Amino acid sequence: MKQYYLQTKAKVLEELKTGSGGLSSQQAKDNLTKYGKNALIEGKKKTTLQVFLEQFKDLMVIILIIAAVISAFTGELESTLVIIAVLILNAILGTVQHIKAEKSLESLKSLSSPSAKVLRDGKKIEIDSKDVVPGDIMLLEAGDMVTADGRILENFSLQVNESSLTGESTNIDKADVEFDHEMPLGDRINMVYSSSLVTYGRANVVVTATGMNTEIGKIASLMNETKERRTPLQISLDKFSSKLATAILIICAIVLGLQIWRGQPIMDALLFAVALAVAAIPEALSSIVTIVQAMGTQKMAKENAIIKNLAAVESLGSVSVICSDKTGTLTQNKMSVQDIYIGGKTLKPNQLDLDNQLHRYLLYDAVLNNDSSLVDGKGIGDPTEYALLEMYRQVPGIDLGDKGLGLTEEDLRGLLTRKQEVPFDSDRKLMSTKHLIHTVPTIFVKGAVDVLLDRCVNIRLDDEVRPITEEDKKQILAQNQHFSENGLRVLTFAYKESDEDLTPETENGFTFIGLVSEMDPPREESIAAVARAKKAGIRTVMITGDHKVTAVAIAKKIGIFNDGDLAVTGLELDKMSDEELEQKIEKISVYARVSPENKIRIVNAWQKKDHIVSMTGDGVNDAPALKKADIGVAMGITGTEVSKDAASMILADDNFATIIKAVANGRTVFENIKNAIMYLLSGNLSAIITVLFASIGGFSVPFIAVQLLFINLVTDSLPALAIGVEPGAPDVLDRKPRDPKVGILDKSLVTKVGLQGLIIAVGVITAFMIGRQTSPAVACTMAFSTLTFARLLHGFNCRSQHSIFKIGFKNNWYSLAAFAVGTLLLALILFVPALHGLFAVTPLTGNQLFWIIGLAVMPTVLIQIVKVVNENK
Repeated sequence: MKQYYLQTKAKVLEELKTGSGGLSSQQAKDNLTKYGKNALIEGKKKTTLQVFLEQFKDLMVIILIIAAVISAFTGELESTLVIIAVLILNAILGTVQHIKAEKSLESLKSLSSPSAKVLRDGKKIEIDSKDVVPGDIMLLEAGDMVTADGRILENFSLQVNESSLTGESTNIDKADVEFDHEMPLGDRINMVYSSSLVTYGRANVVVTATGMNTEIGKIASLMNETKERRTPLQISLDKFSSKLATAILIICAIVLGLQIWRGQPIMDALLFAVALAVAAIPEALSSIVTIVQAMGTQKMAKENAIIKNLAAVESLGSVSVICSDKTGTLTQNKMSVQDIYIGGKTLKPNQLDLDNQLHRYLLYDAVLNNDSSLVDGKGIGDPTEYALLEMYRQVPGIDLGDKGLGLTEEDLRGLLTRKQEVPFDSDRKLMSTKHLIHTVPTIFVKGAVDVLLDRCVNIRLDDEVRPITEEDKKQILAQNQHFSENGLRVLTFAYKESDEDLTPETENGFTFIGLVSEMDPPREESIAAVARAKKAGIRTVMITGDHKVTAVAIAKKIGIFNDGDLAVTGLELDKMSDEELEQKIEKISVYARVSPENKIRIVNAWQKKDHIVSMTGDGVNDAPALKKADIGVAMGITGTEVSKDAASMILADDNFATIIKAVANGRTVFENIKNAIMYLLSGNLSAIITVLFASIGGFSVPFIAVQLLFINLVTDSLPALAIGVEPGAPDVLDRKPRDPKVGILDKSLVTKVGLQGLIIAVGVITAFMIGRQTSPAVACTMAFSTLTFARLLHGFNCRSQHSIFKIGFKNNWYSLAAFAVGTLLLALILFVPALHGLFAVTPLTGNQLFWIIGLAVMPTVLIQIVKVVNENK
């Protein structure tokens, strides 16, 4: 690999056959063919066979395999074959689900993959990171993820975090320097490397390596496998499954001993124990939970909420506080210049005059001291900045129409090139650039009024430049107050003629030019979403870098700020002790002019009060708070790669309303999983009670293993899946957020499982005893049929906490389909003679069938009566 850091810039450009204007489209296409996609080749994945075999590692499955072996030894060869067939089918389903999950993950990676800004054919464009090729000129700025290795061509105070490569957590100052001897990677300050993060400044670099040829690619080639983290719900269910399996083995051992003590042949006793084990194991539980979660995340993705990990789905239902950024999330993110205060007057953009030198300096400042671009009408960069470019295009005389006679912002930047700059940062709240204006070195600056006005010593009016007075400042601040009170964002513009080096220390002694007010109106849906959140017991708090008055004006319109609420600035927050903040936290609805440290304190204060906090953000400075929050939410459109990397959810549309939809979906997914678990466990419990009743009473086995496998894996899976796709209840956002400390198997669920399992068991035992009056075979057939049909009907009970009369069937036809398919399969077993031997059933009389239907319907009728009574209380 060539050591580009030892070569001059000219030599690097020559070797890569490129120039300062970047590659041509054809060159880029050729290089993509030559070097391949800019992507890392992943480590060796498990083969389909390995995934398939891993399905048999589960303790529950091992118990069933033992059951199959015992069935073979007892002469129940048909049962053995069916058990093995069902286990193989289950393993195939698990394998298919694994492969689907991998594909979903790949889709998610492509949705959240970083983009890169490059020069192609001399124009700045934004492309997918995988399309970056050696020779591209890559444009980096604060917040970007470096997507390829590159040699710095132009450097403007660039700082990069290379911890993913070097392990050093401190930011590295980069420089456009040349080396004449070999250096370790961490000291090559004239290079940037793929996977590192730009934390400050800006630079233009020529791409020297992509994909597996990058430094991170070398590391990736050494990695063979990665470990996946299991979600809290998966861990909880794993623990539950282990405890259940242990309990099953103990009960089976007791029943086995009891049967042998009663003089039963060992093989018959073993068969009885096998039936109990099969009855107790909820074989479909793991698959159902995984499928319901997958369907939930897919639904959220369709609604523009991309979930990066399943743990986020579980936490969403518990969110009680949303700390939301204002710009783009609660508002439209369509900044447009409204009014301009210049020369003591308030003007519209189309009233600016190119012949007026004061107006020209404002336009110079707006266009030159600006990192955004307008390409084909689409803004690239900060919305506040490209609104200034749109303002420039509205000025009479700037003709960008079909005649093509106008001077575009890019033309202006080409004529008056940037010599030096100090990029914007949230601490200084300023951005400055230096240019030659009519051969005079001139520094333009824009920033916050409260910061920049104190650095102005002069004011420029239409026909003069004079020292700025206190009266001038009062008038400017009054105009700023007026703009802010109307929800407008205000930028101050100033300049100075100076040949000194531009540094943060020299950002003073300016001449005031004017104020530009911009507006980003609230999204219409944000107002409704905030109201829905409030109804759902979720507190919405606005955190913004805007002026306090501006923030409060917008917050009032949206419904976040109400009478009696407080609004504080970052400075006021800094003066508060942690104790004082904790006392006031529930009253503060708006935070303005905040720092990254402030955001972490806010999240921490809410968490100390046992709230589950969601934090939105899009910038580099938001990343620490996004990680600190329970649910970090990054913006998909305007968000930096740093913020997306730190977040657990990405909003593809940058819309606050999407968060509320995601919370509703999160609550629904959790509720559906809980209901599916209740359905499976209550059904299995009814089978266990029946088997134990027969064992204690000294009766014959009420079910054989193959019958229970049919119920658990075939008949039960369909209703459980139907429960998993149950749409959210209309009142899902009328309830308080779920307490995360309460597990999925809470006291309420356990009680319902116990009572419902007992009611179904009573019906099954009654059918079994009625059948015994004829023969053990009829008893077994009636018990199997009643249990199957009762559990199919029970699927309707578990769809919701409401009665079937309230929720109806129209919004979930899957429940009817699952019932119909299950009933059809049961009918085939009972009425097709060829299947009688396989499932050990015997023909039934009309009277026996009547008892089966009546006893199967009885539990559902009782459960629905209780629900109706509760609804009418």
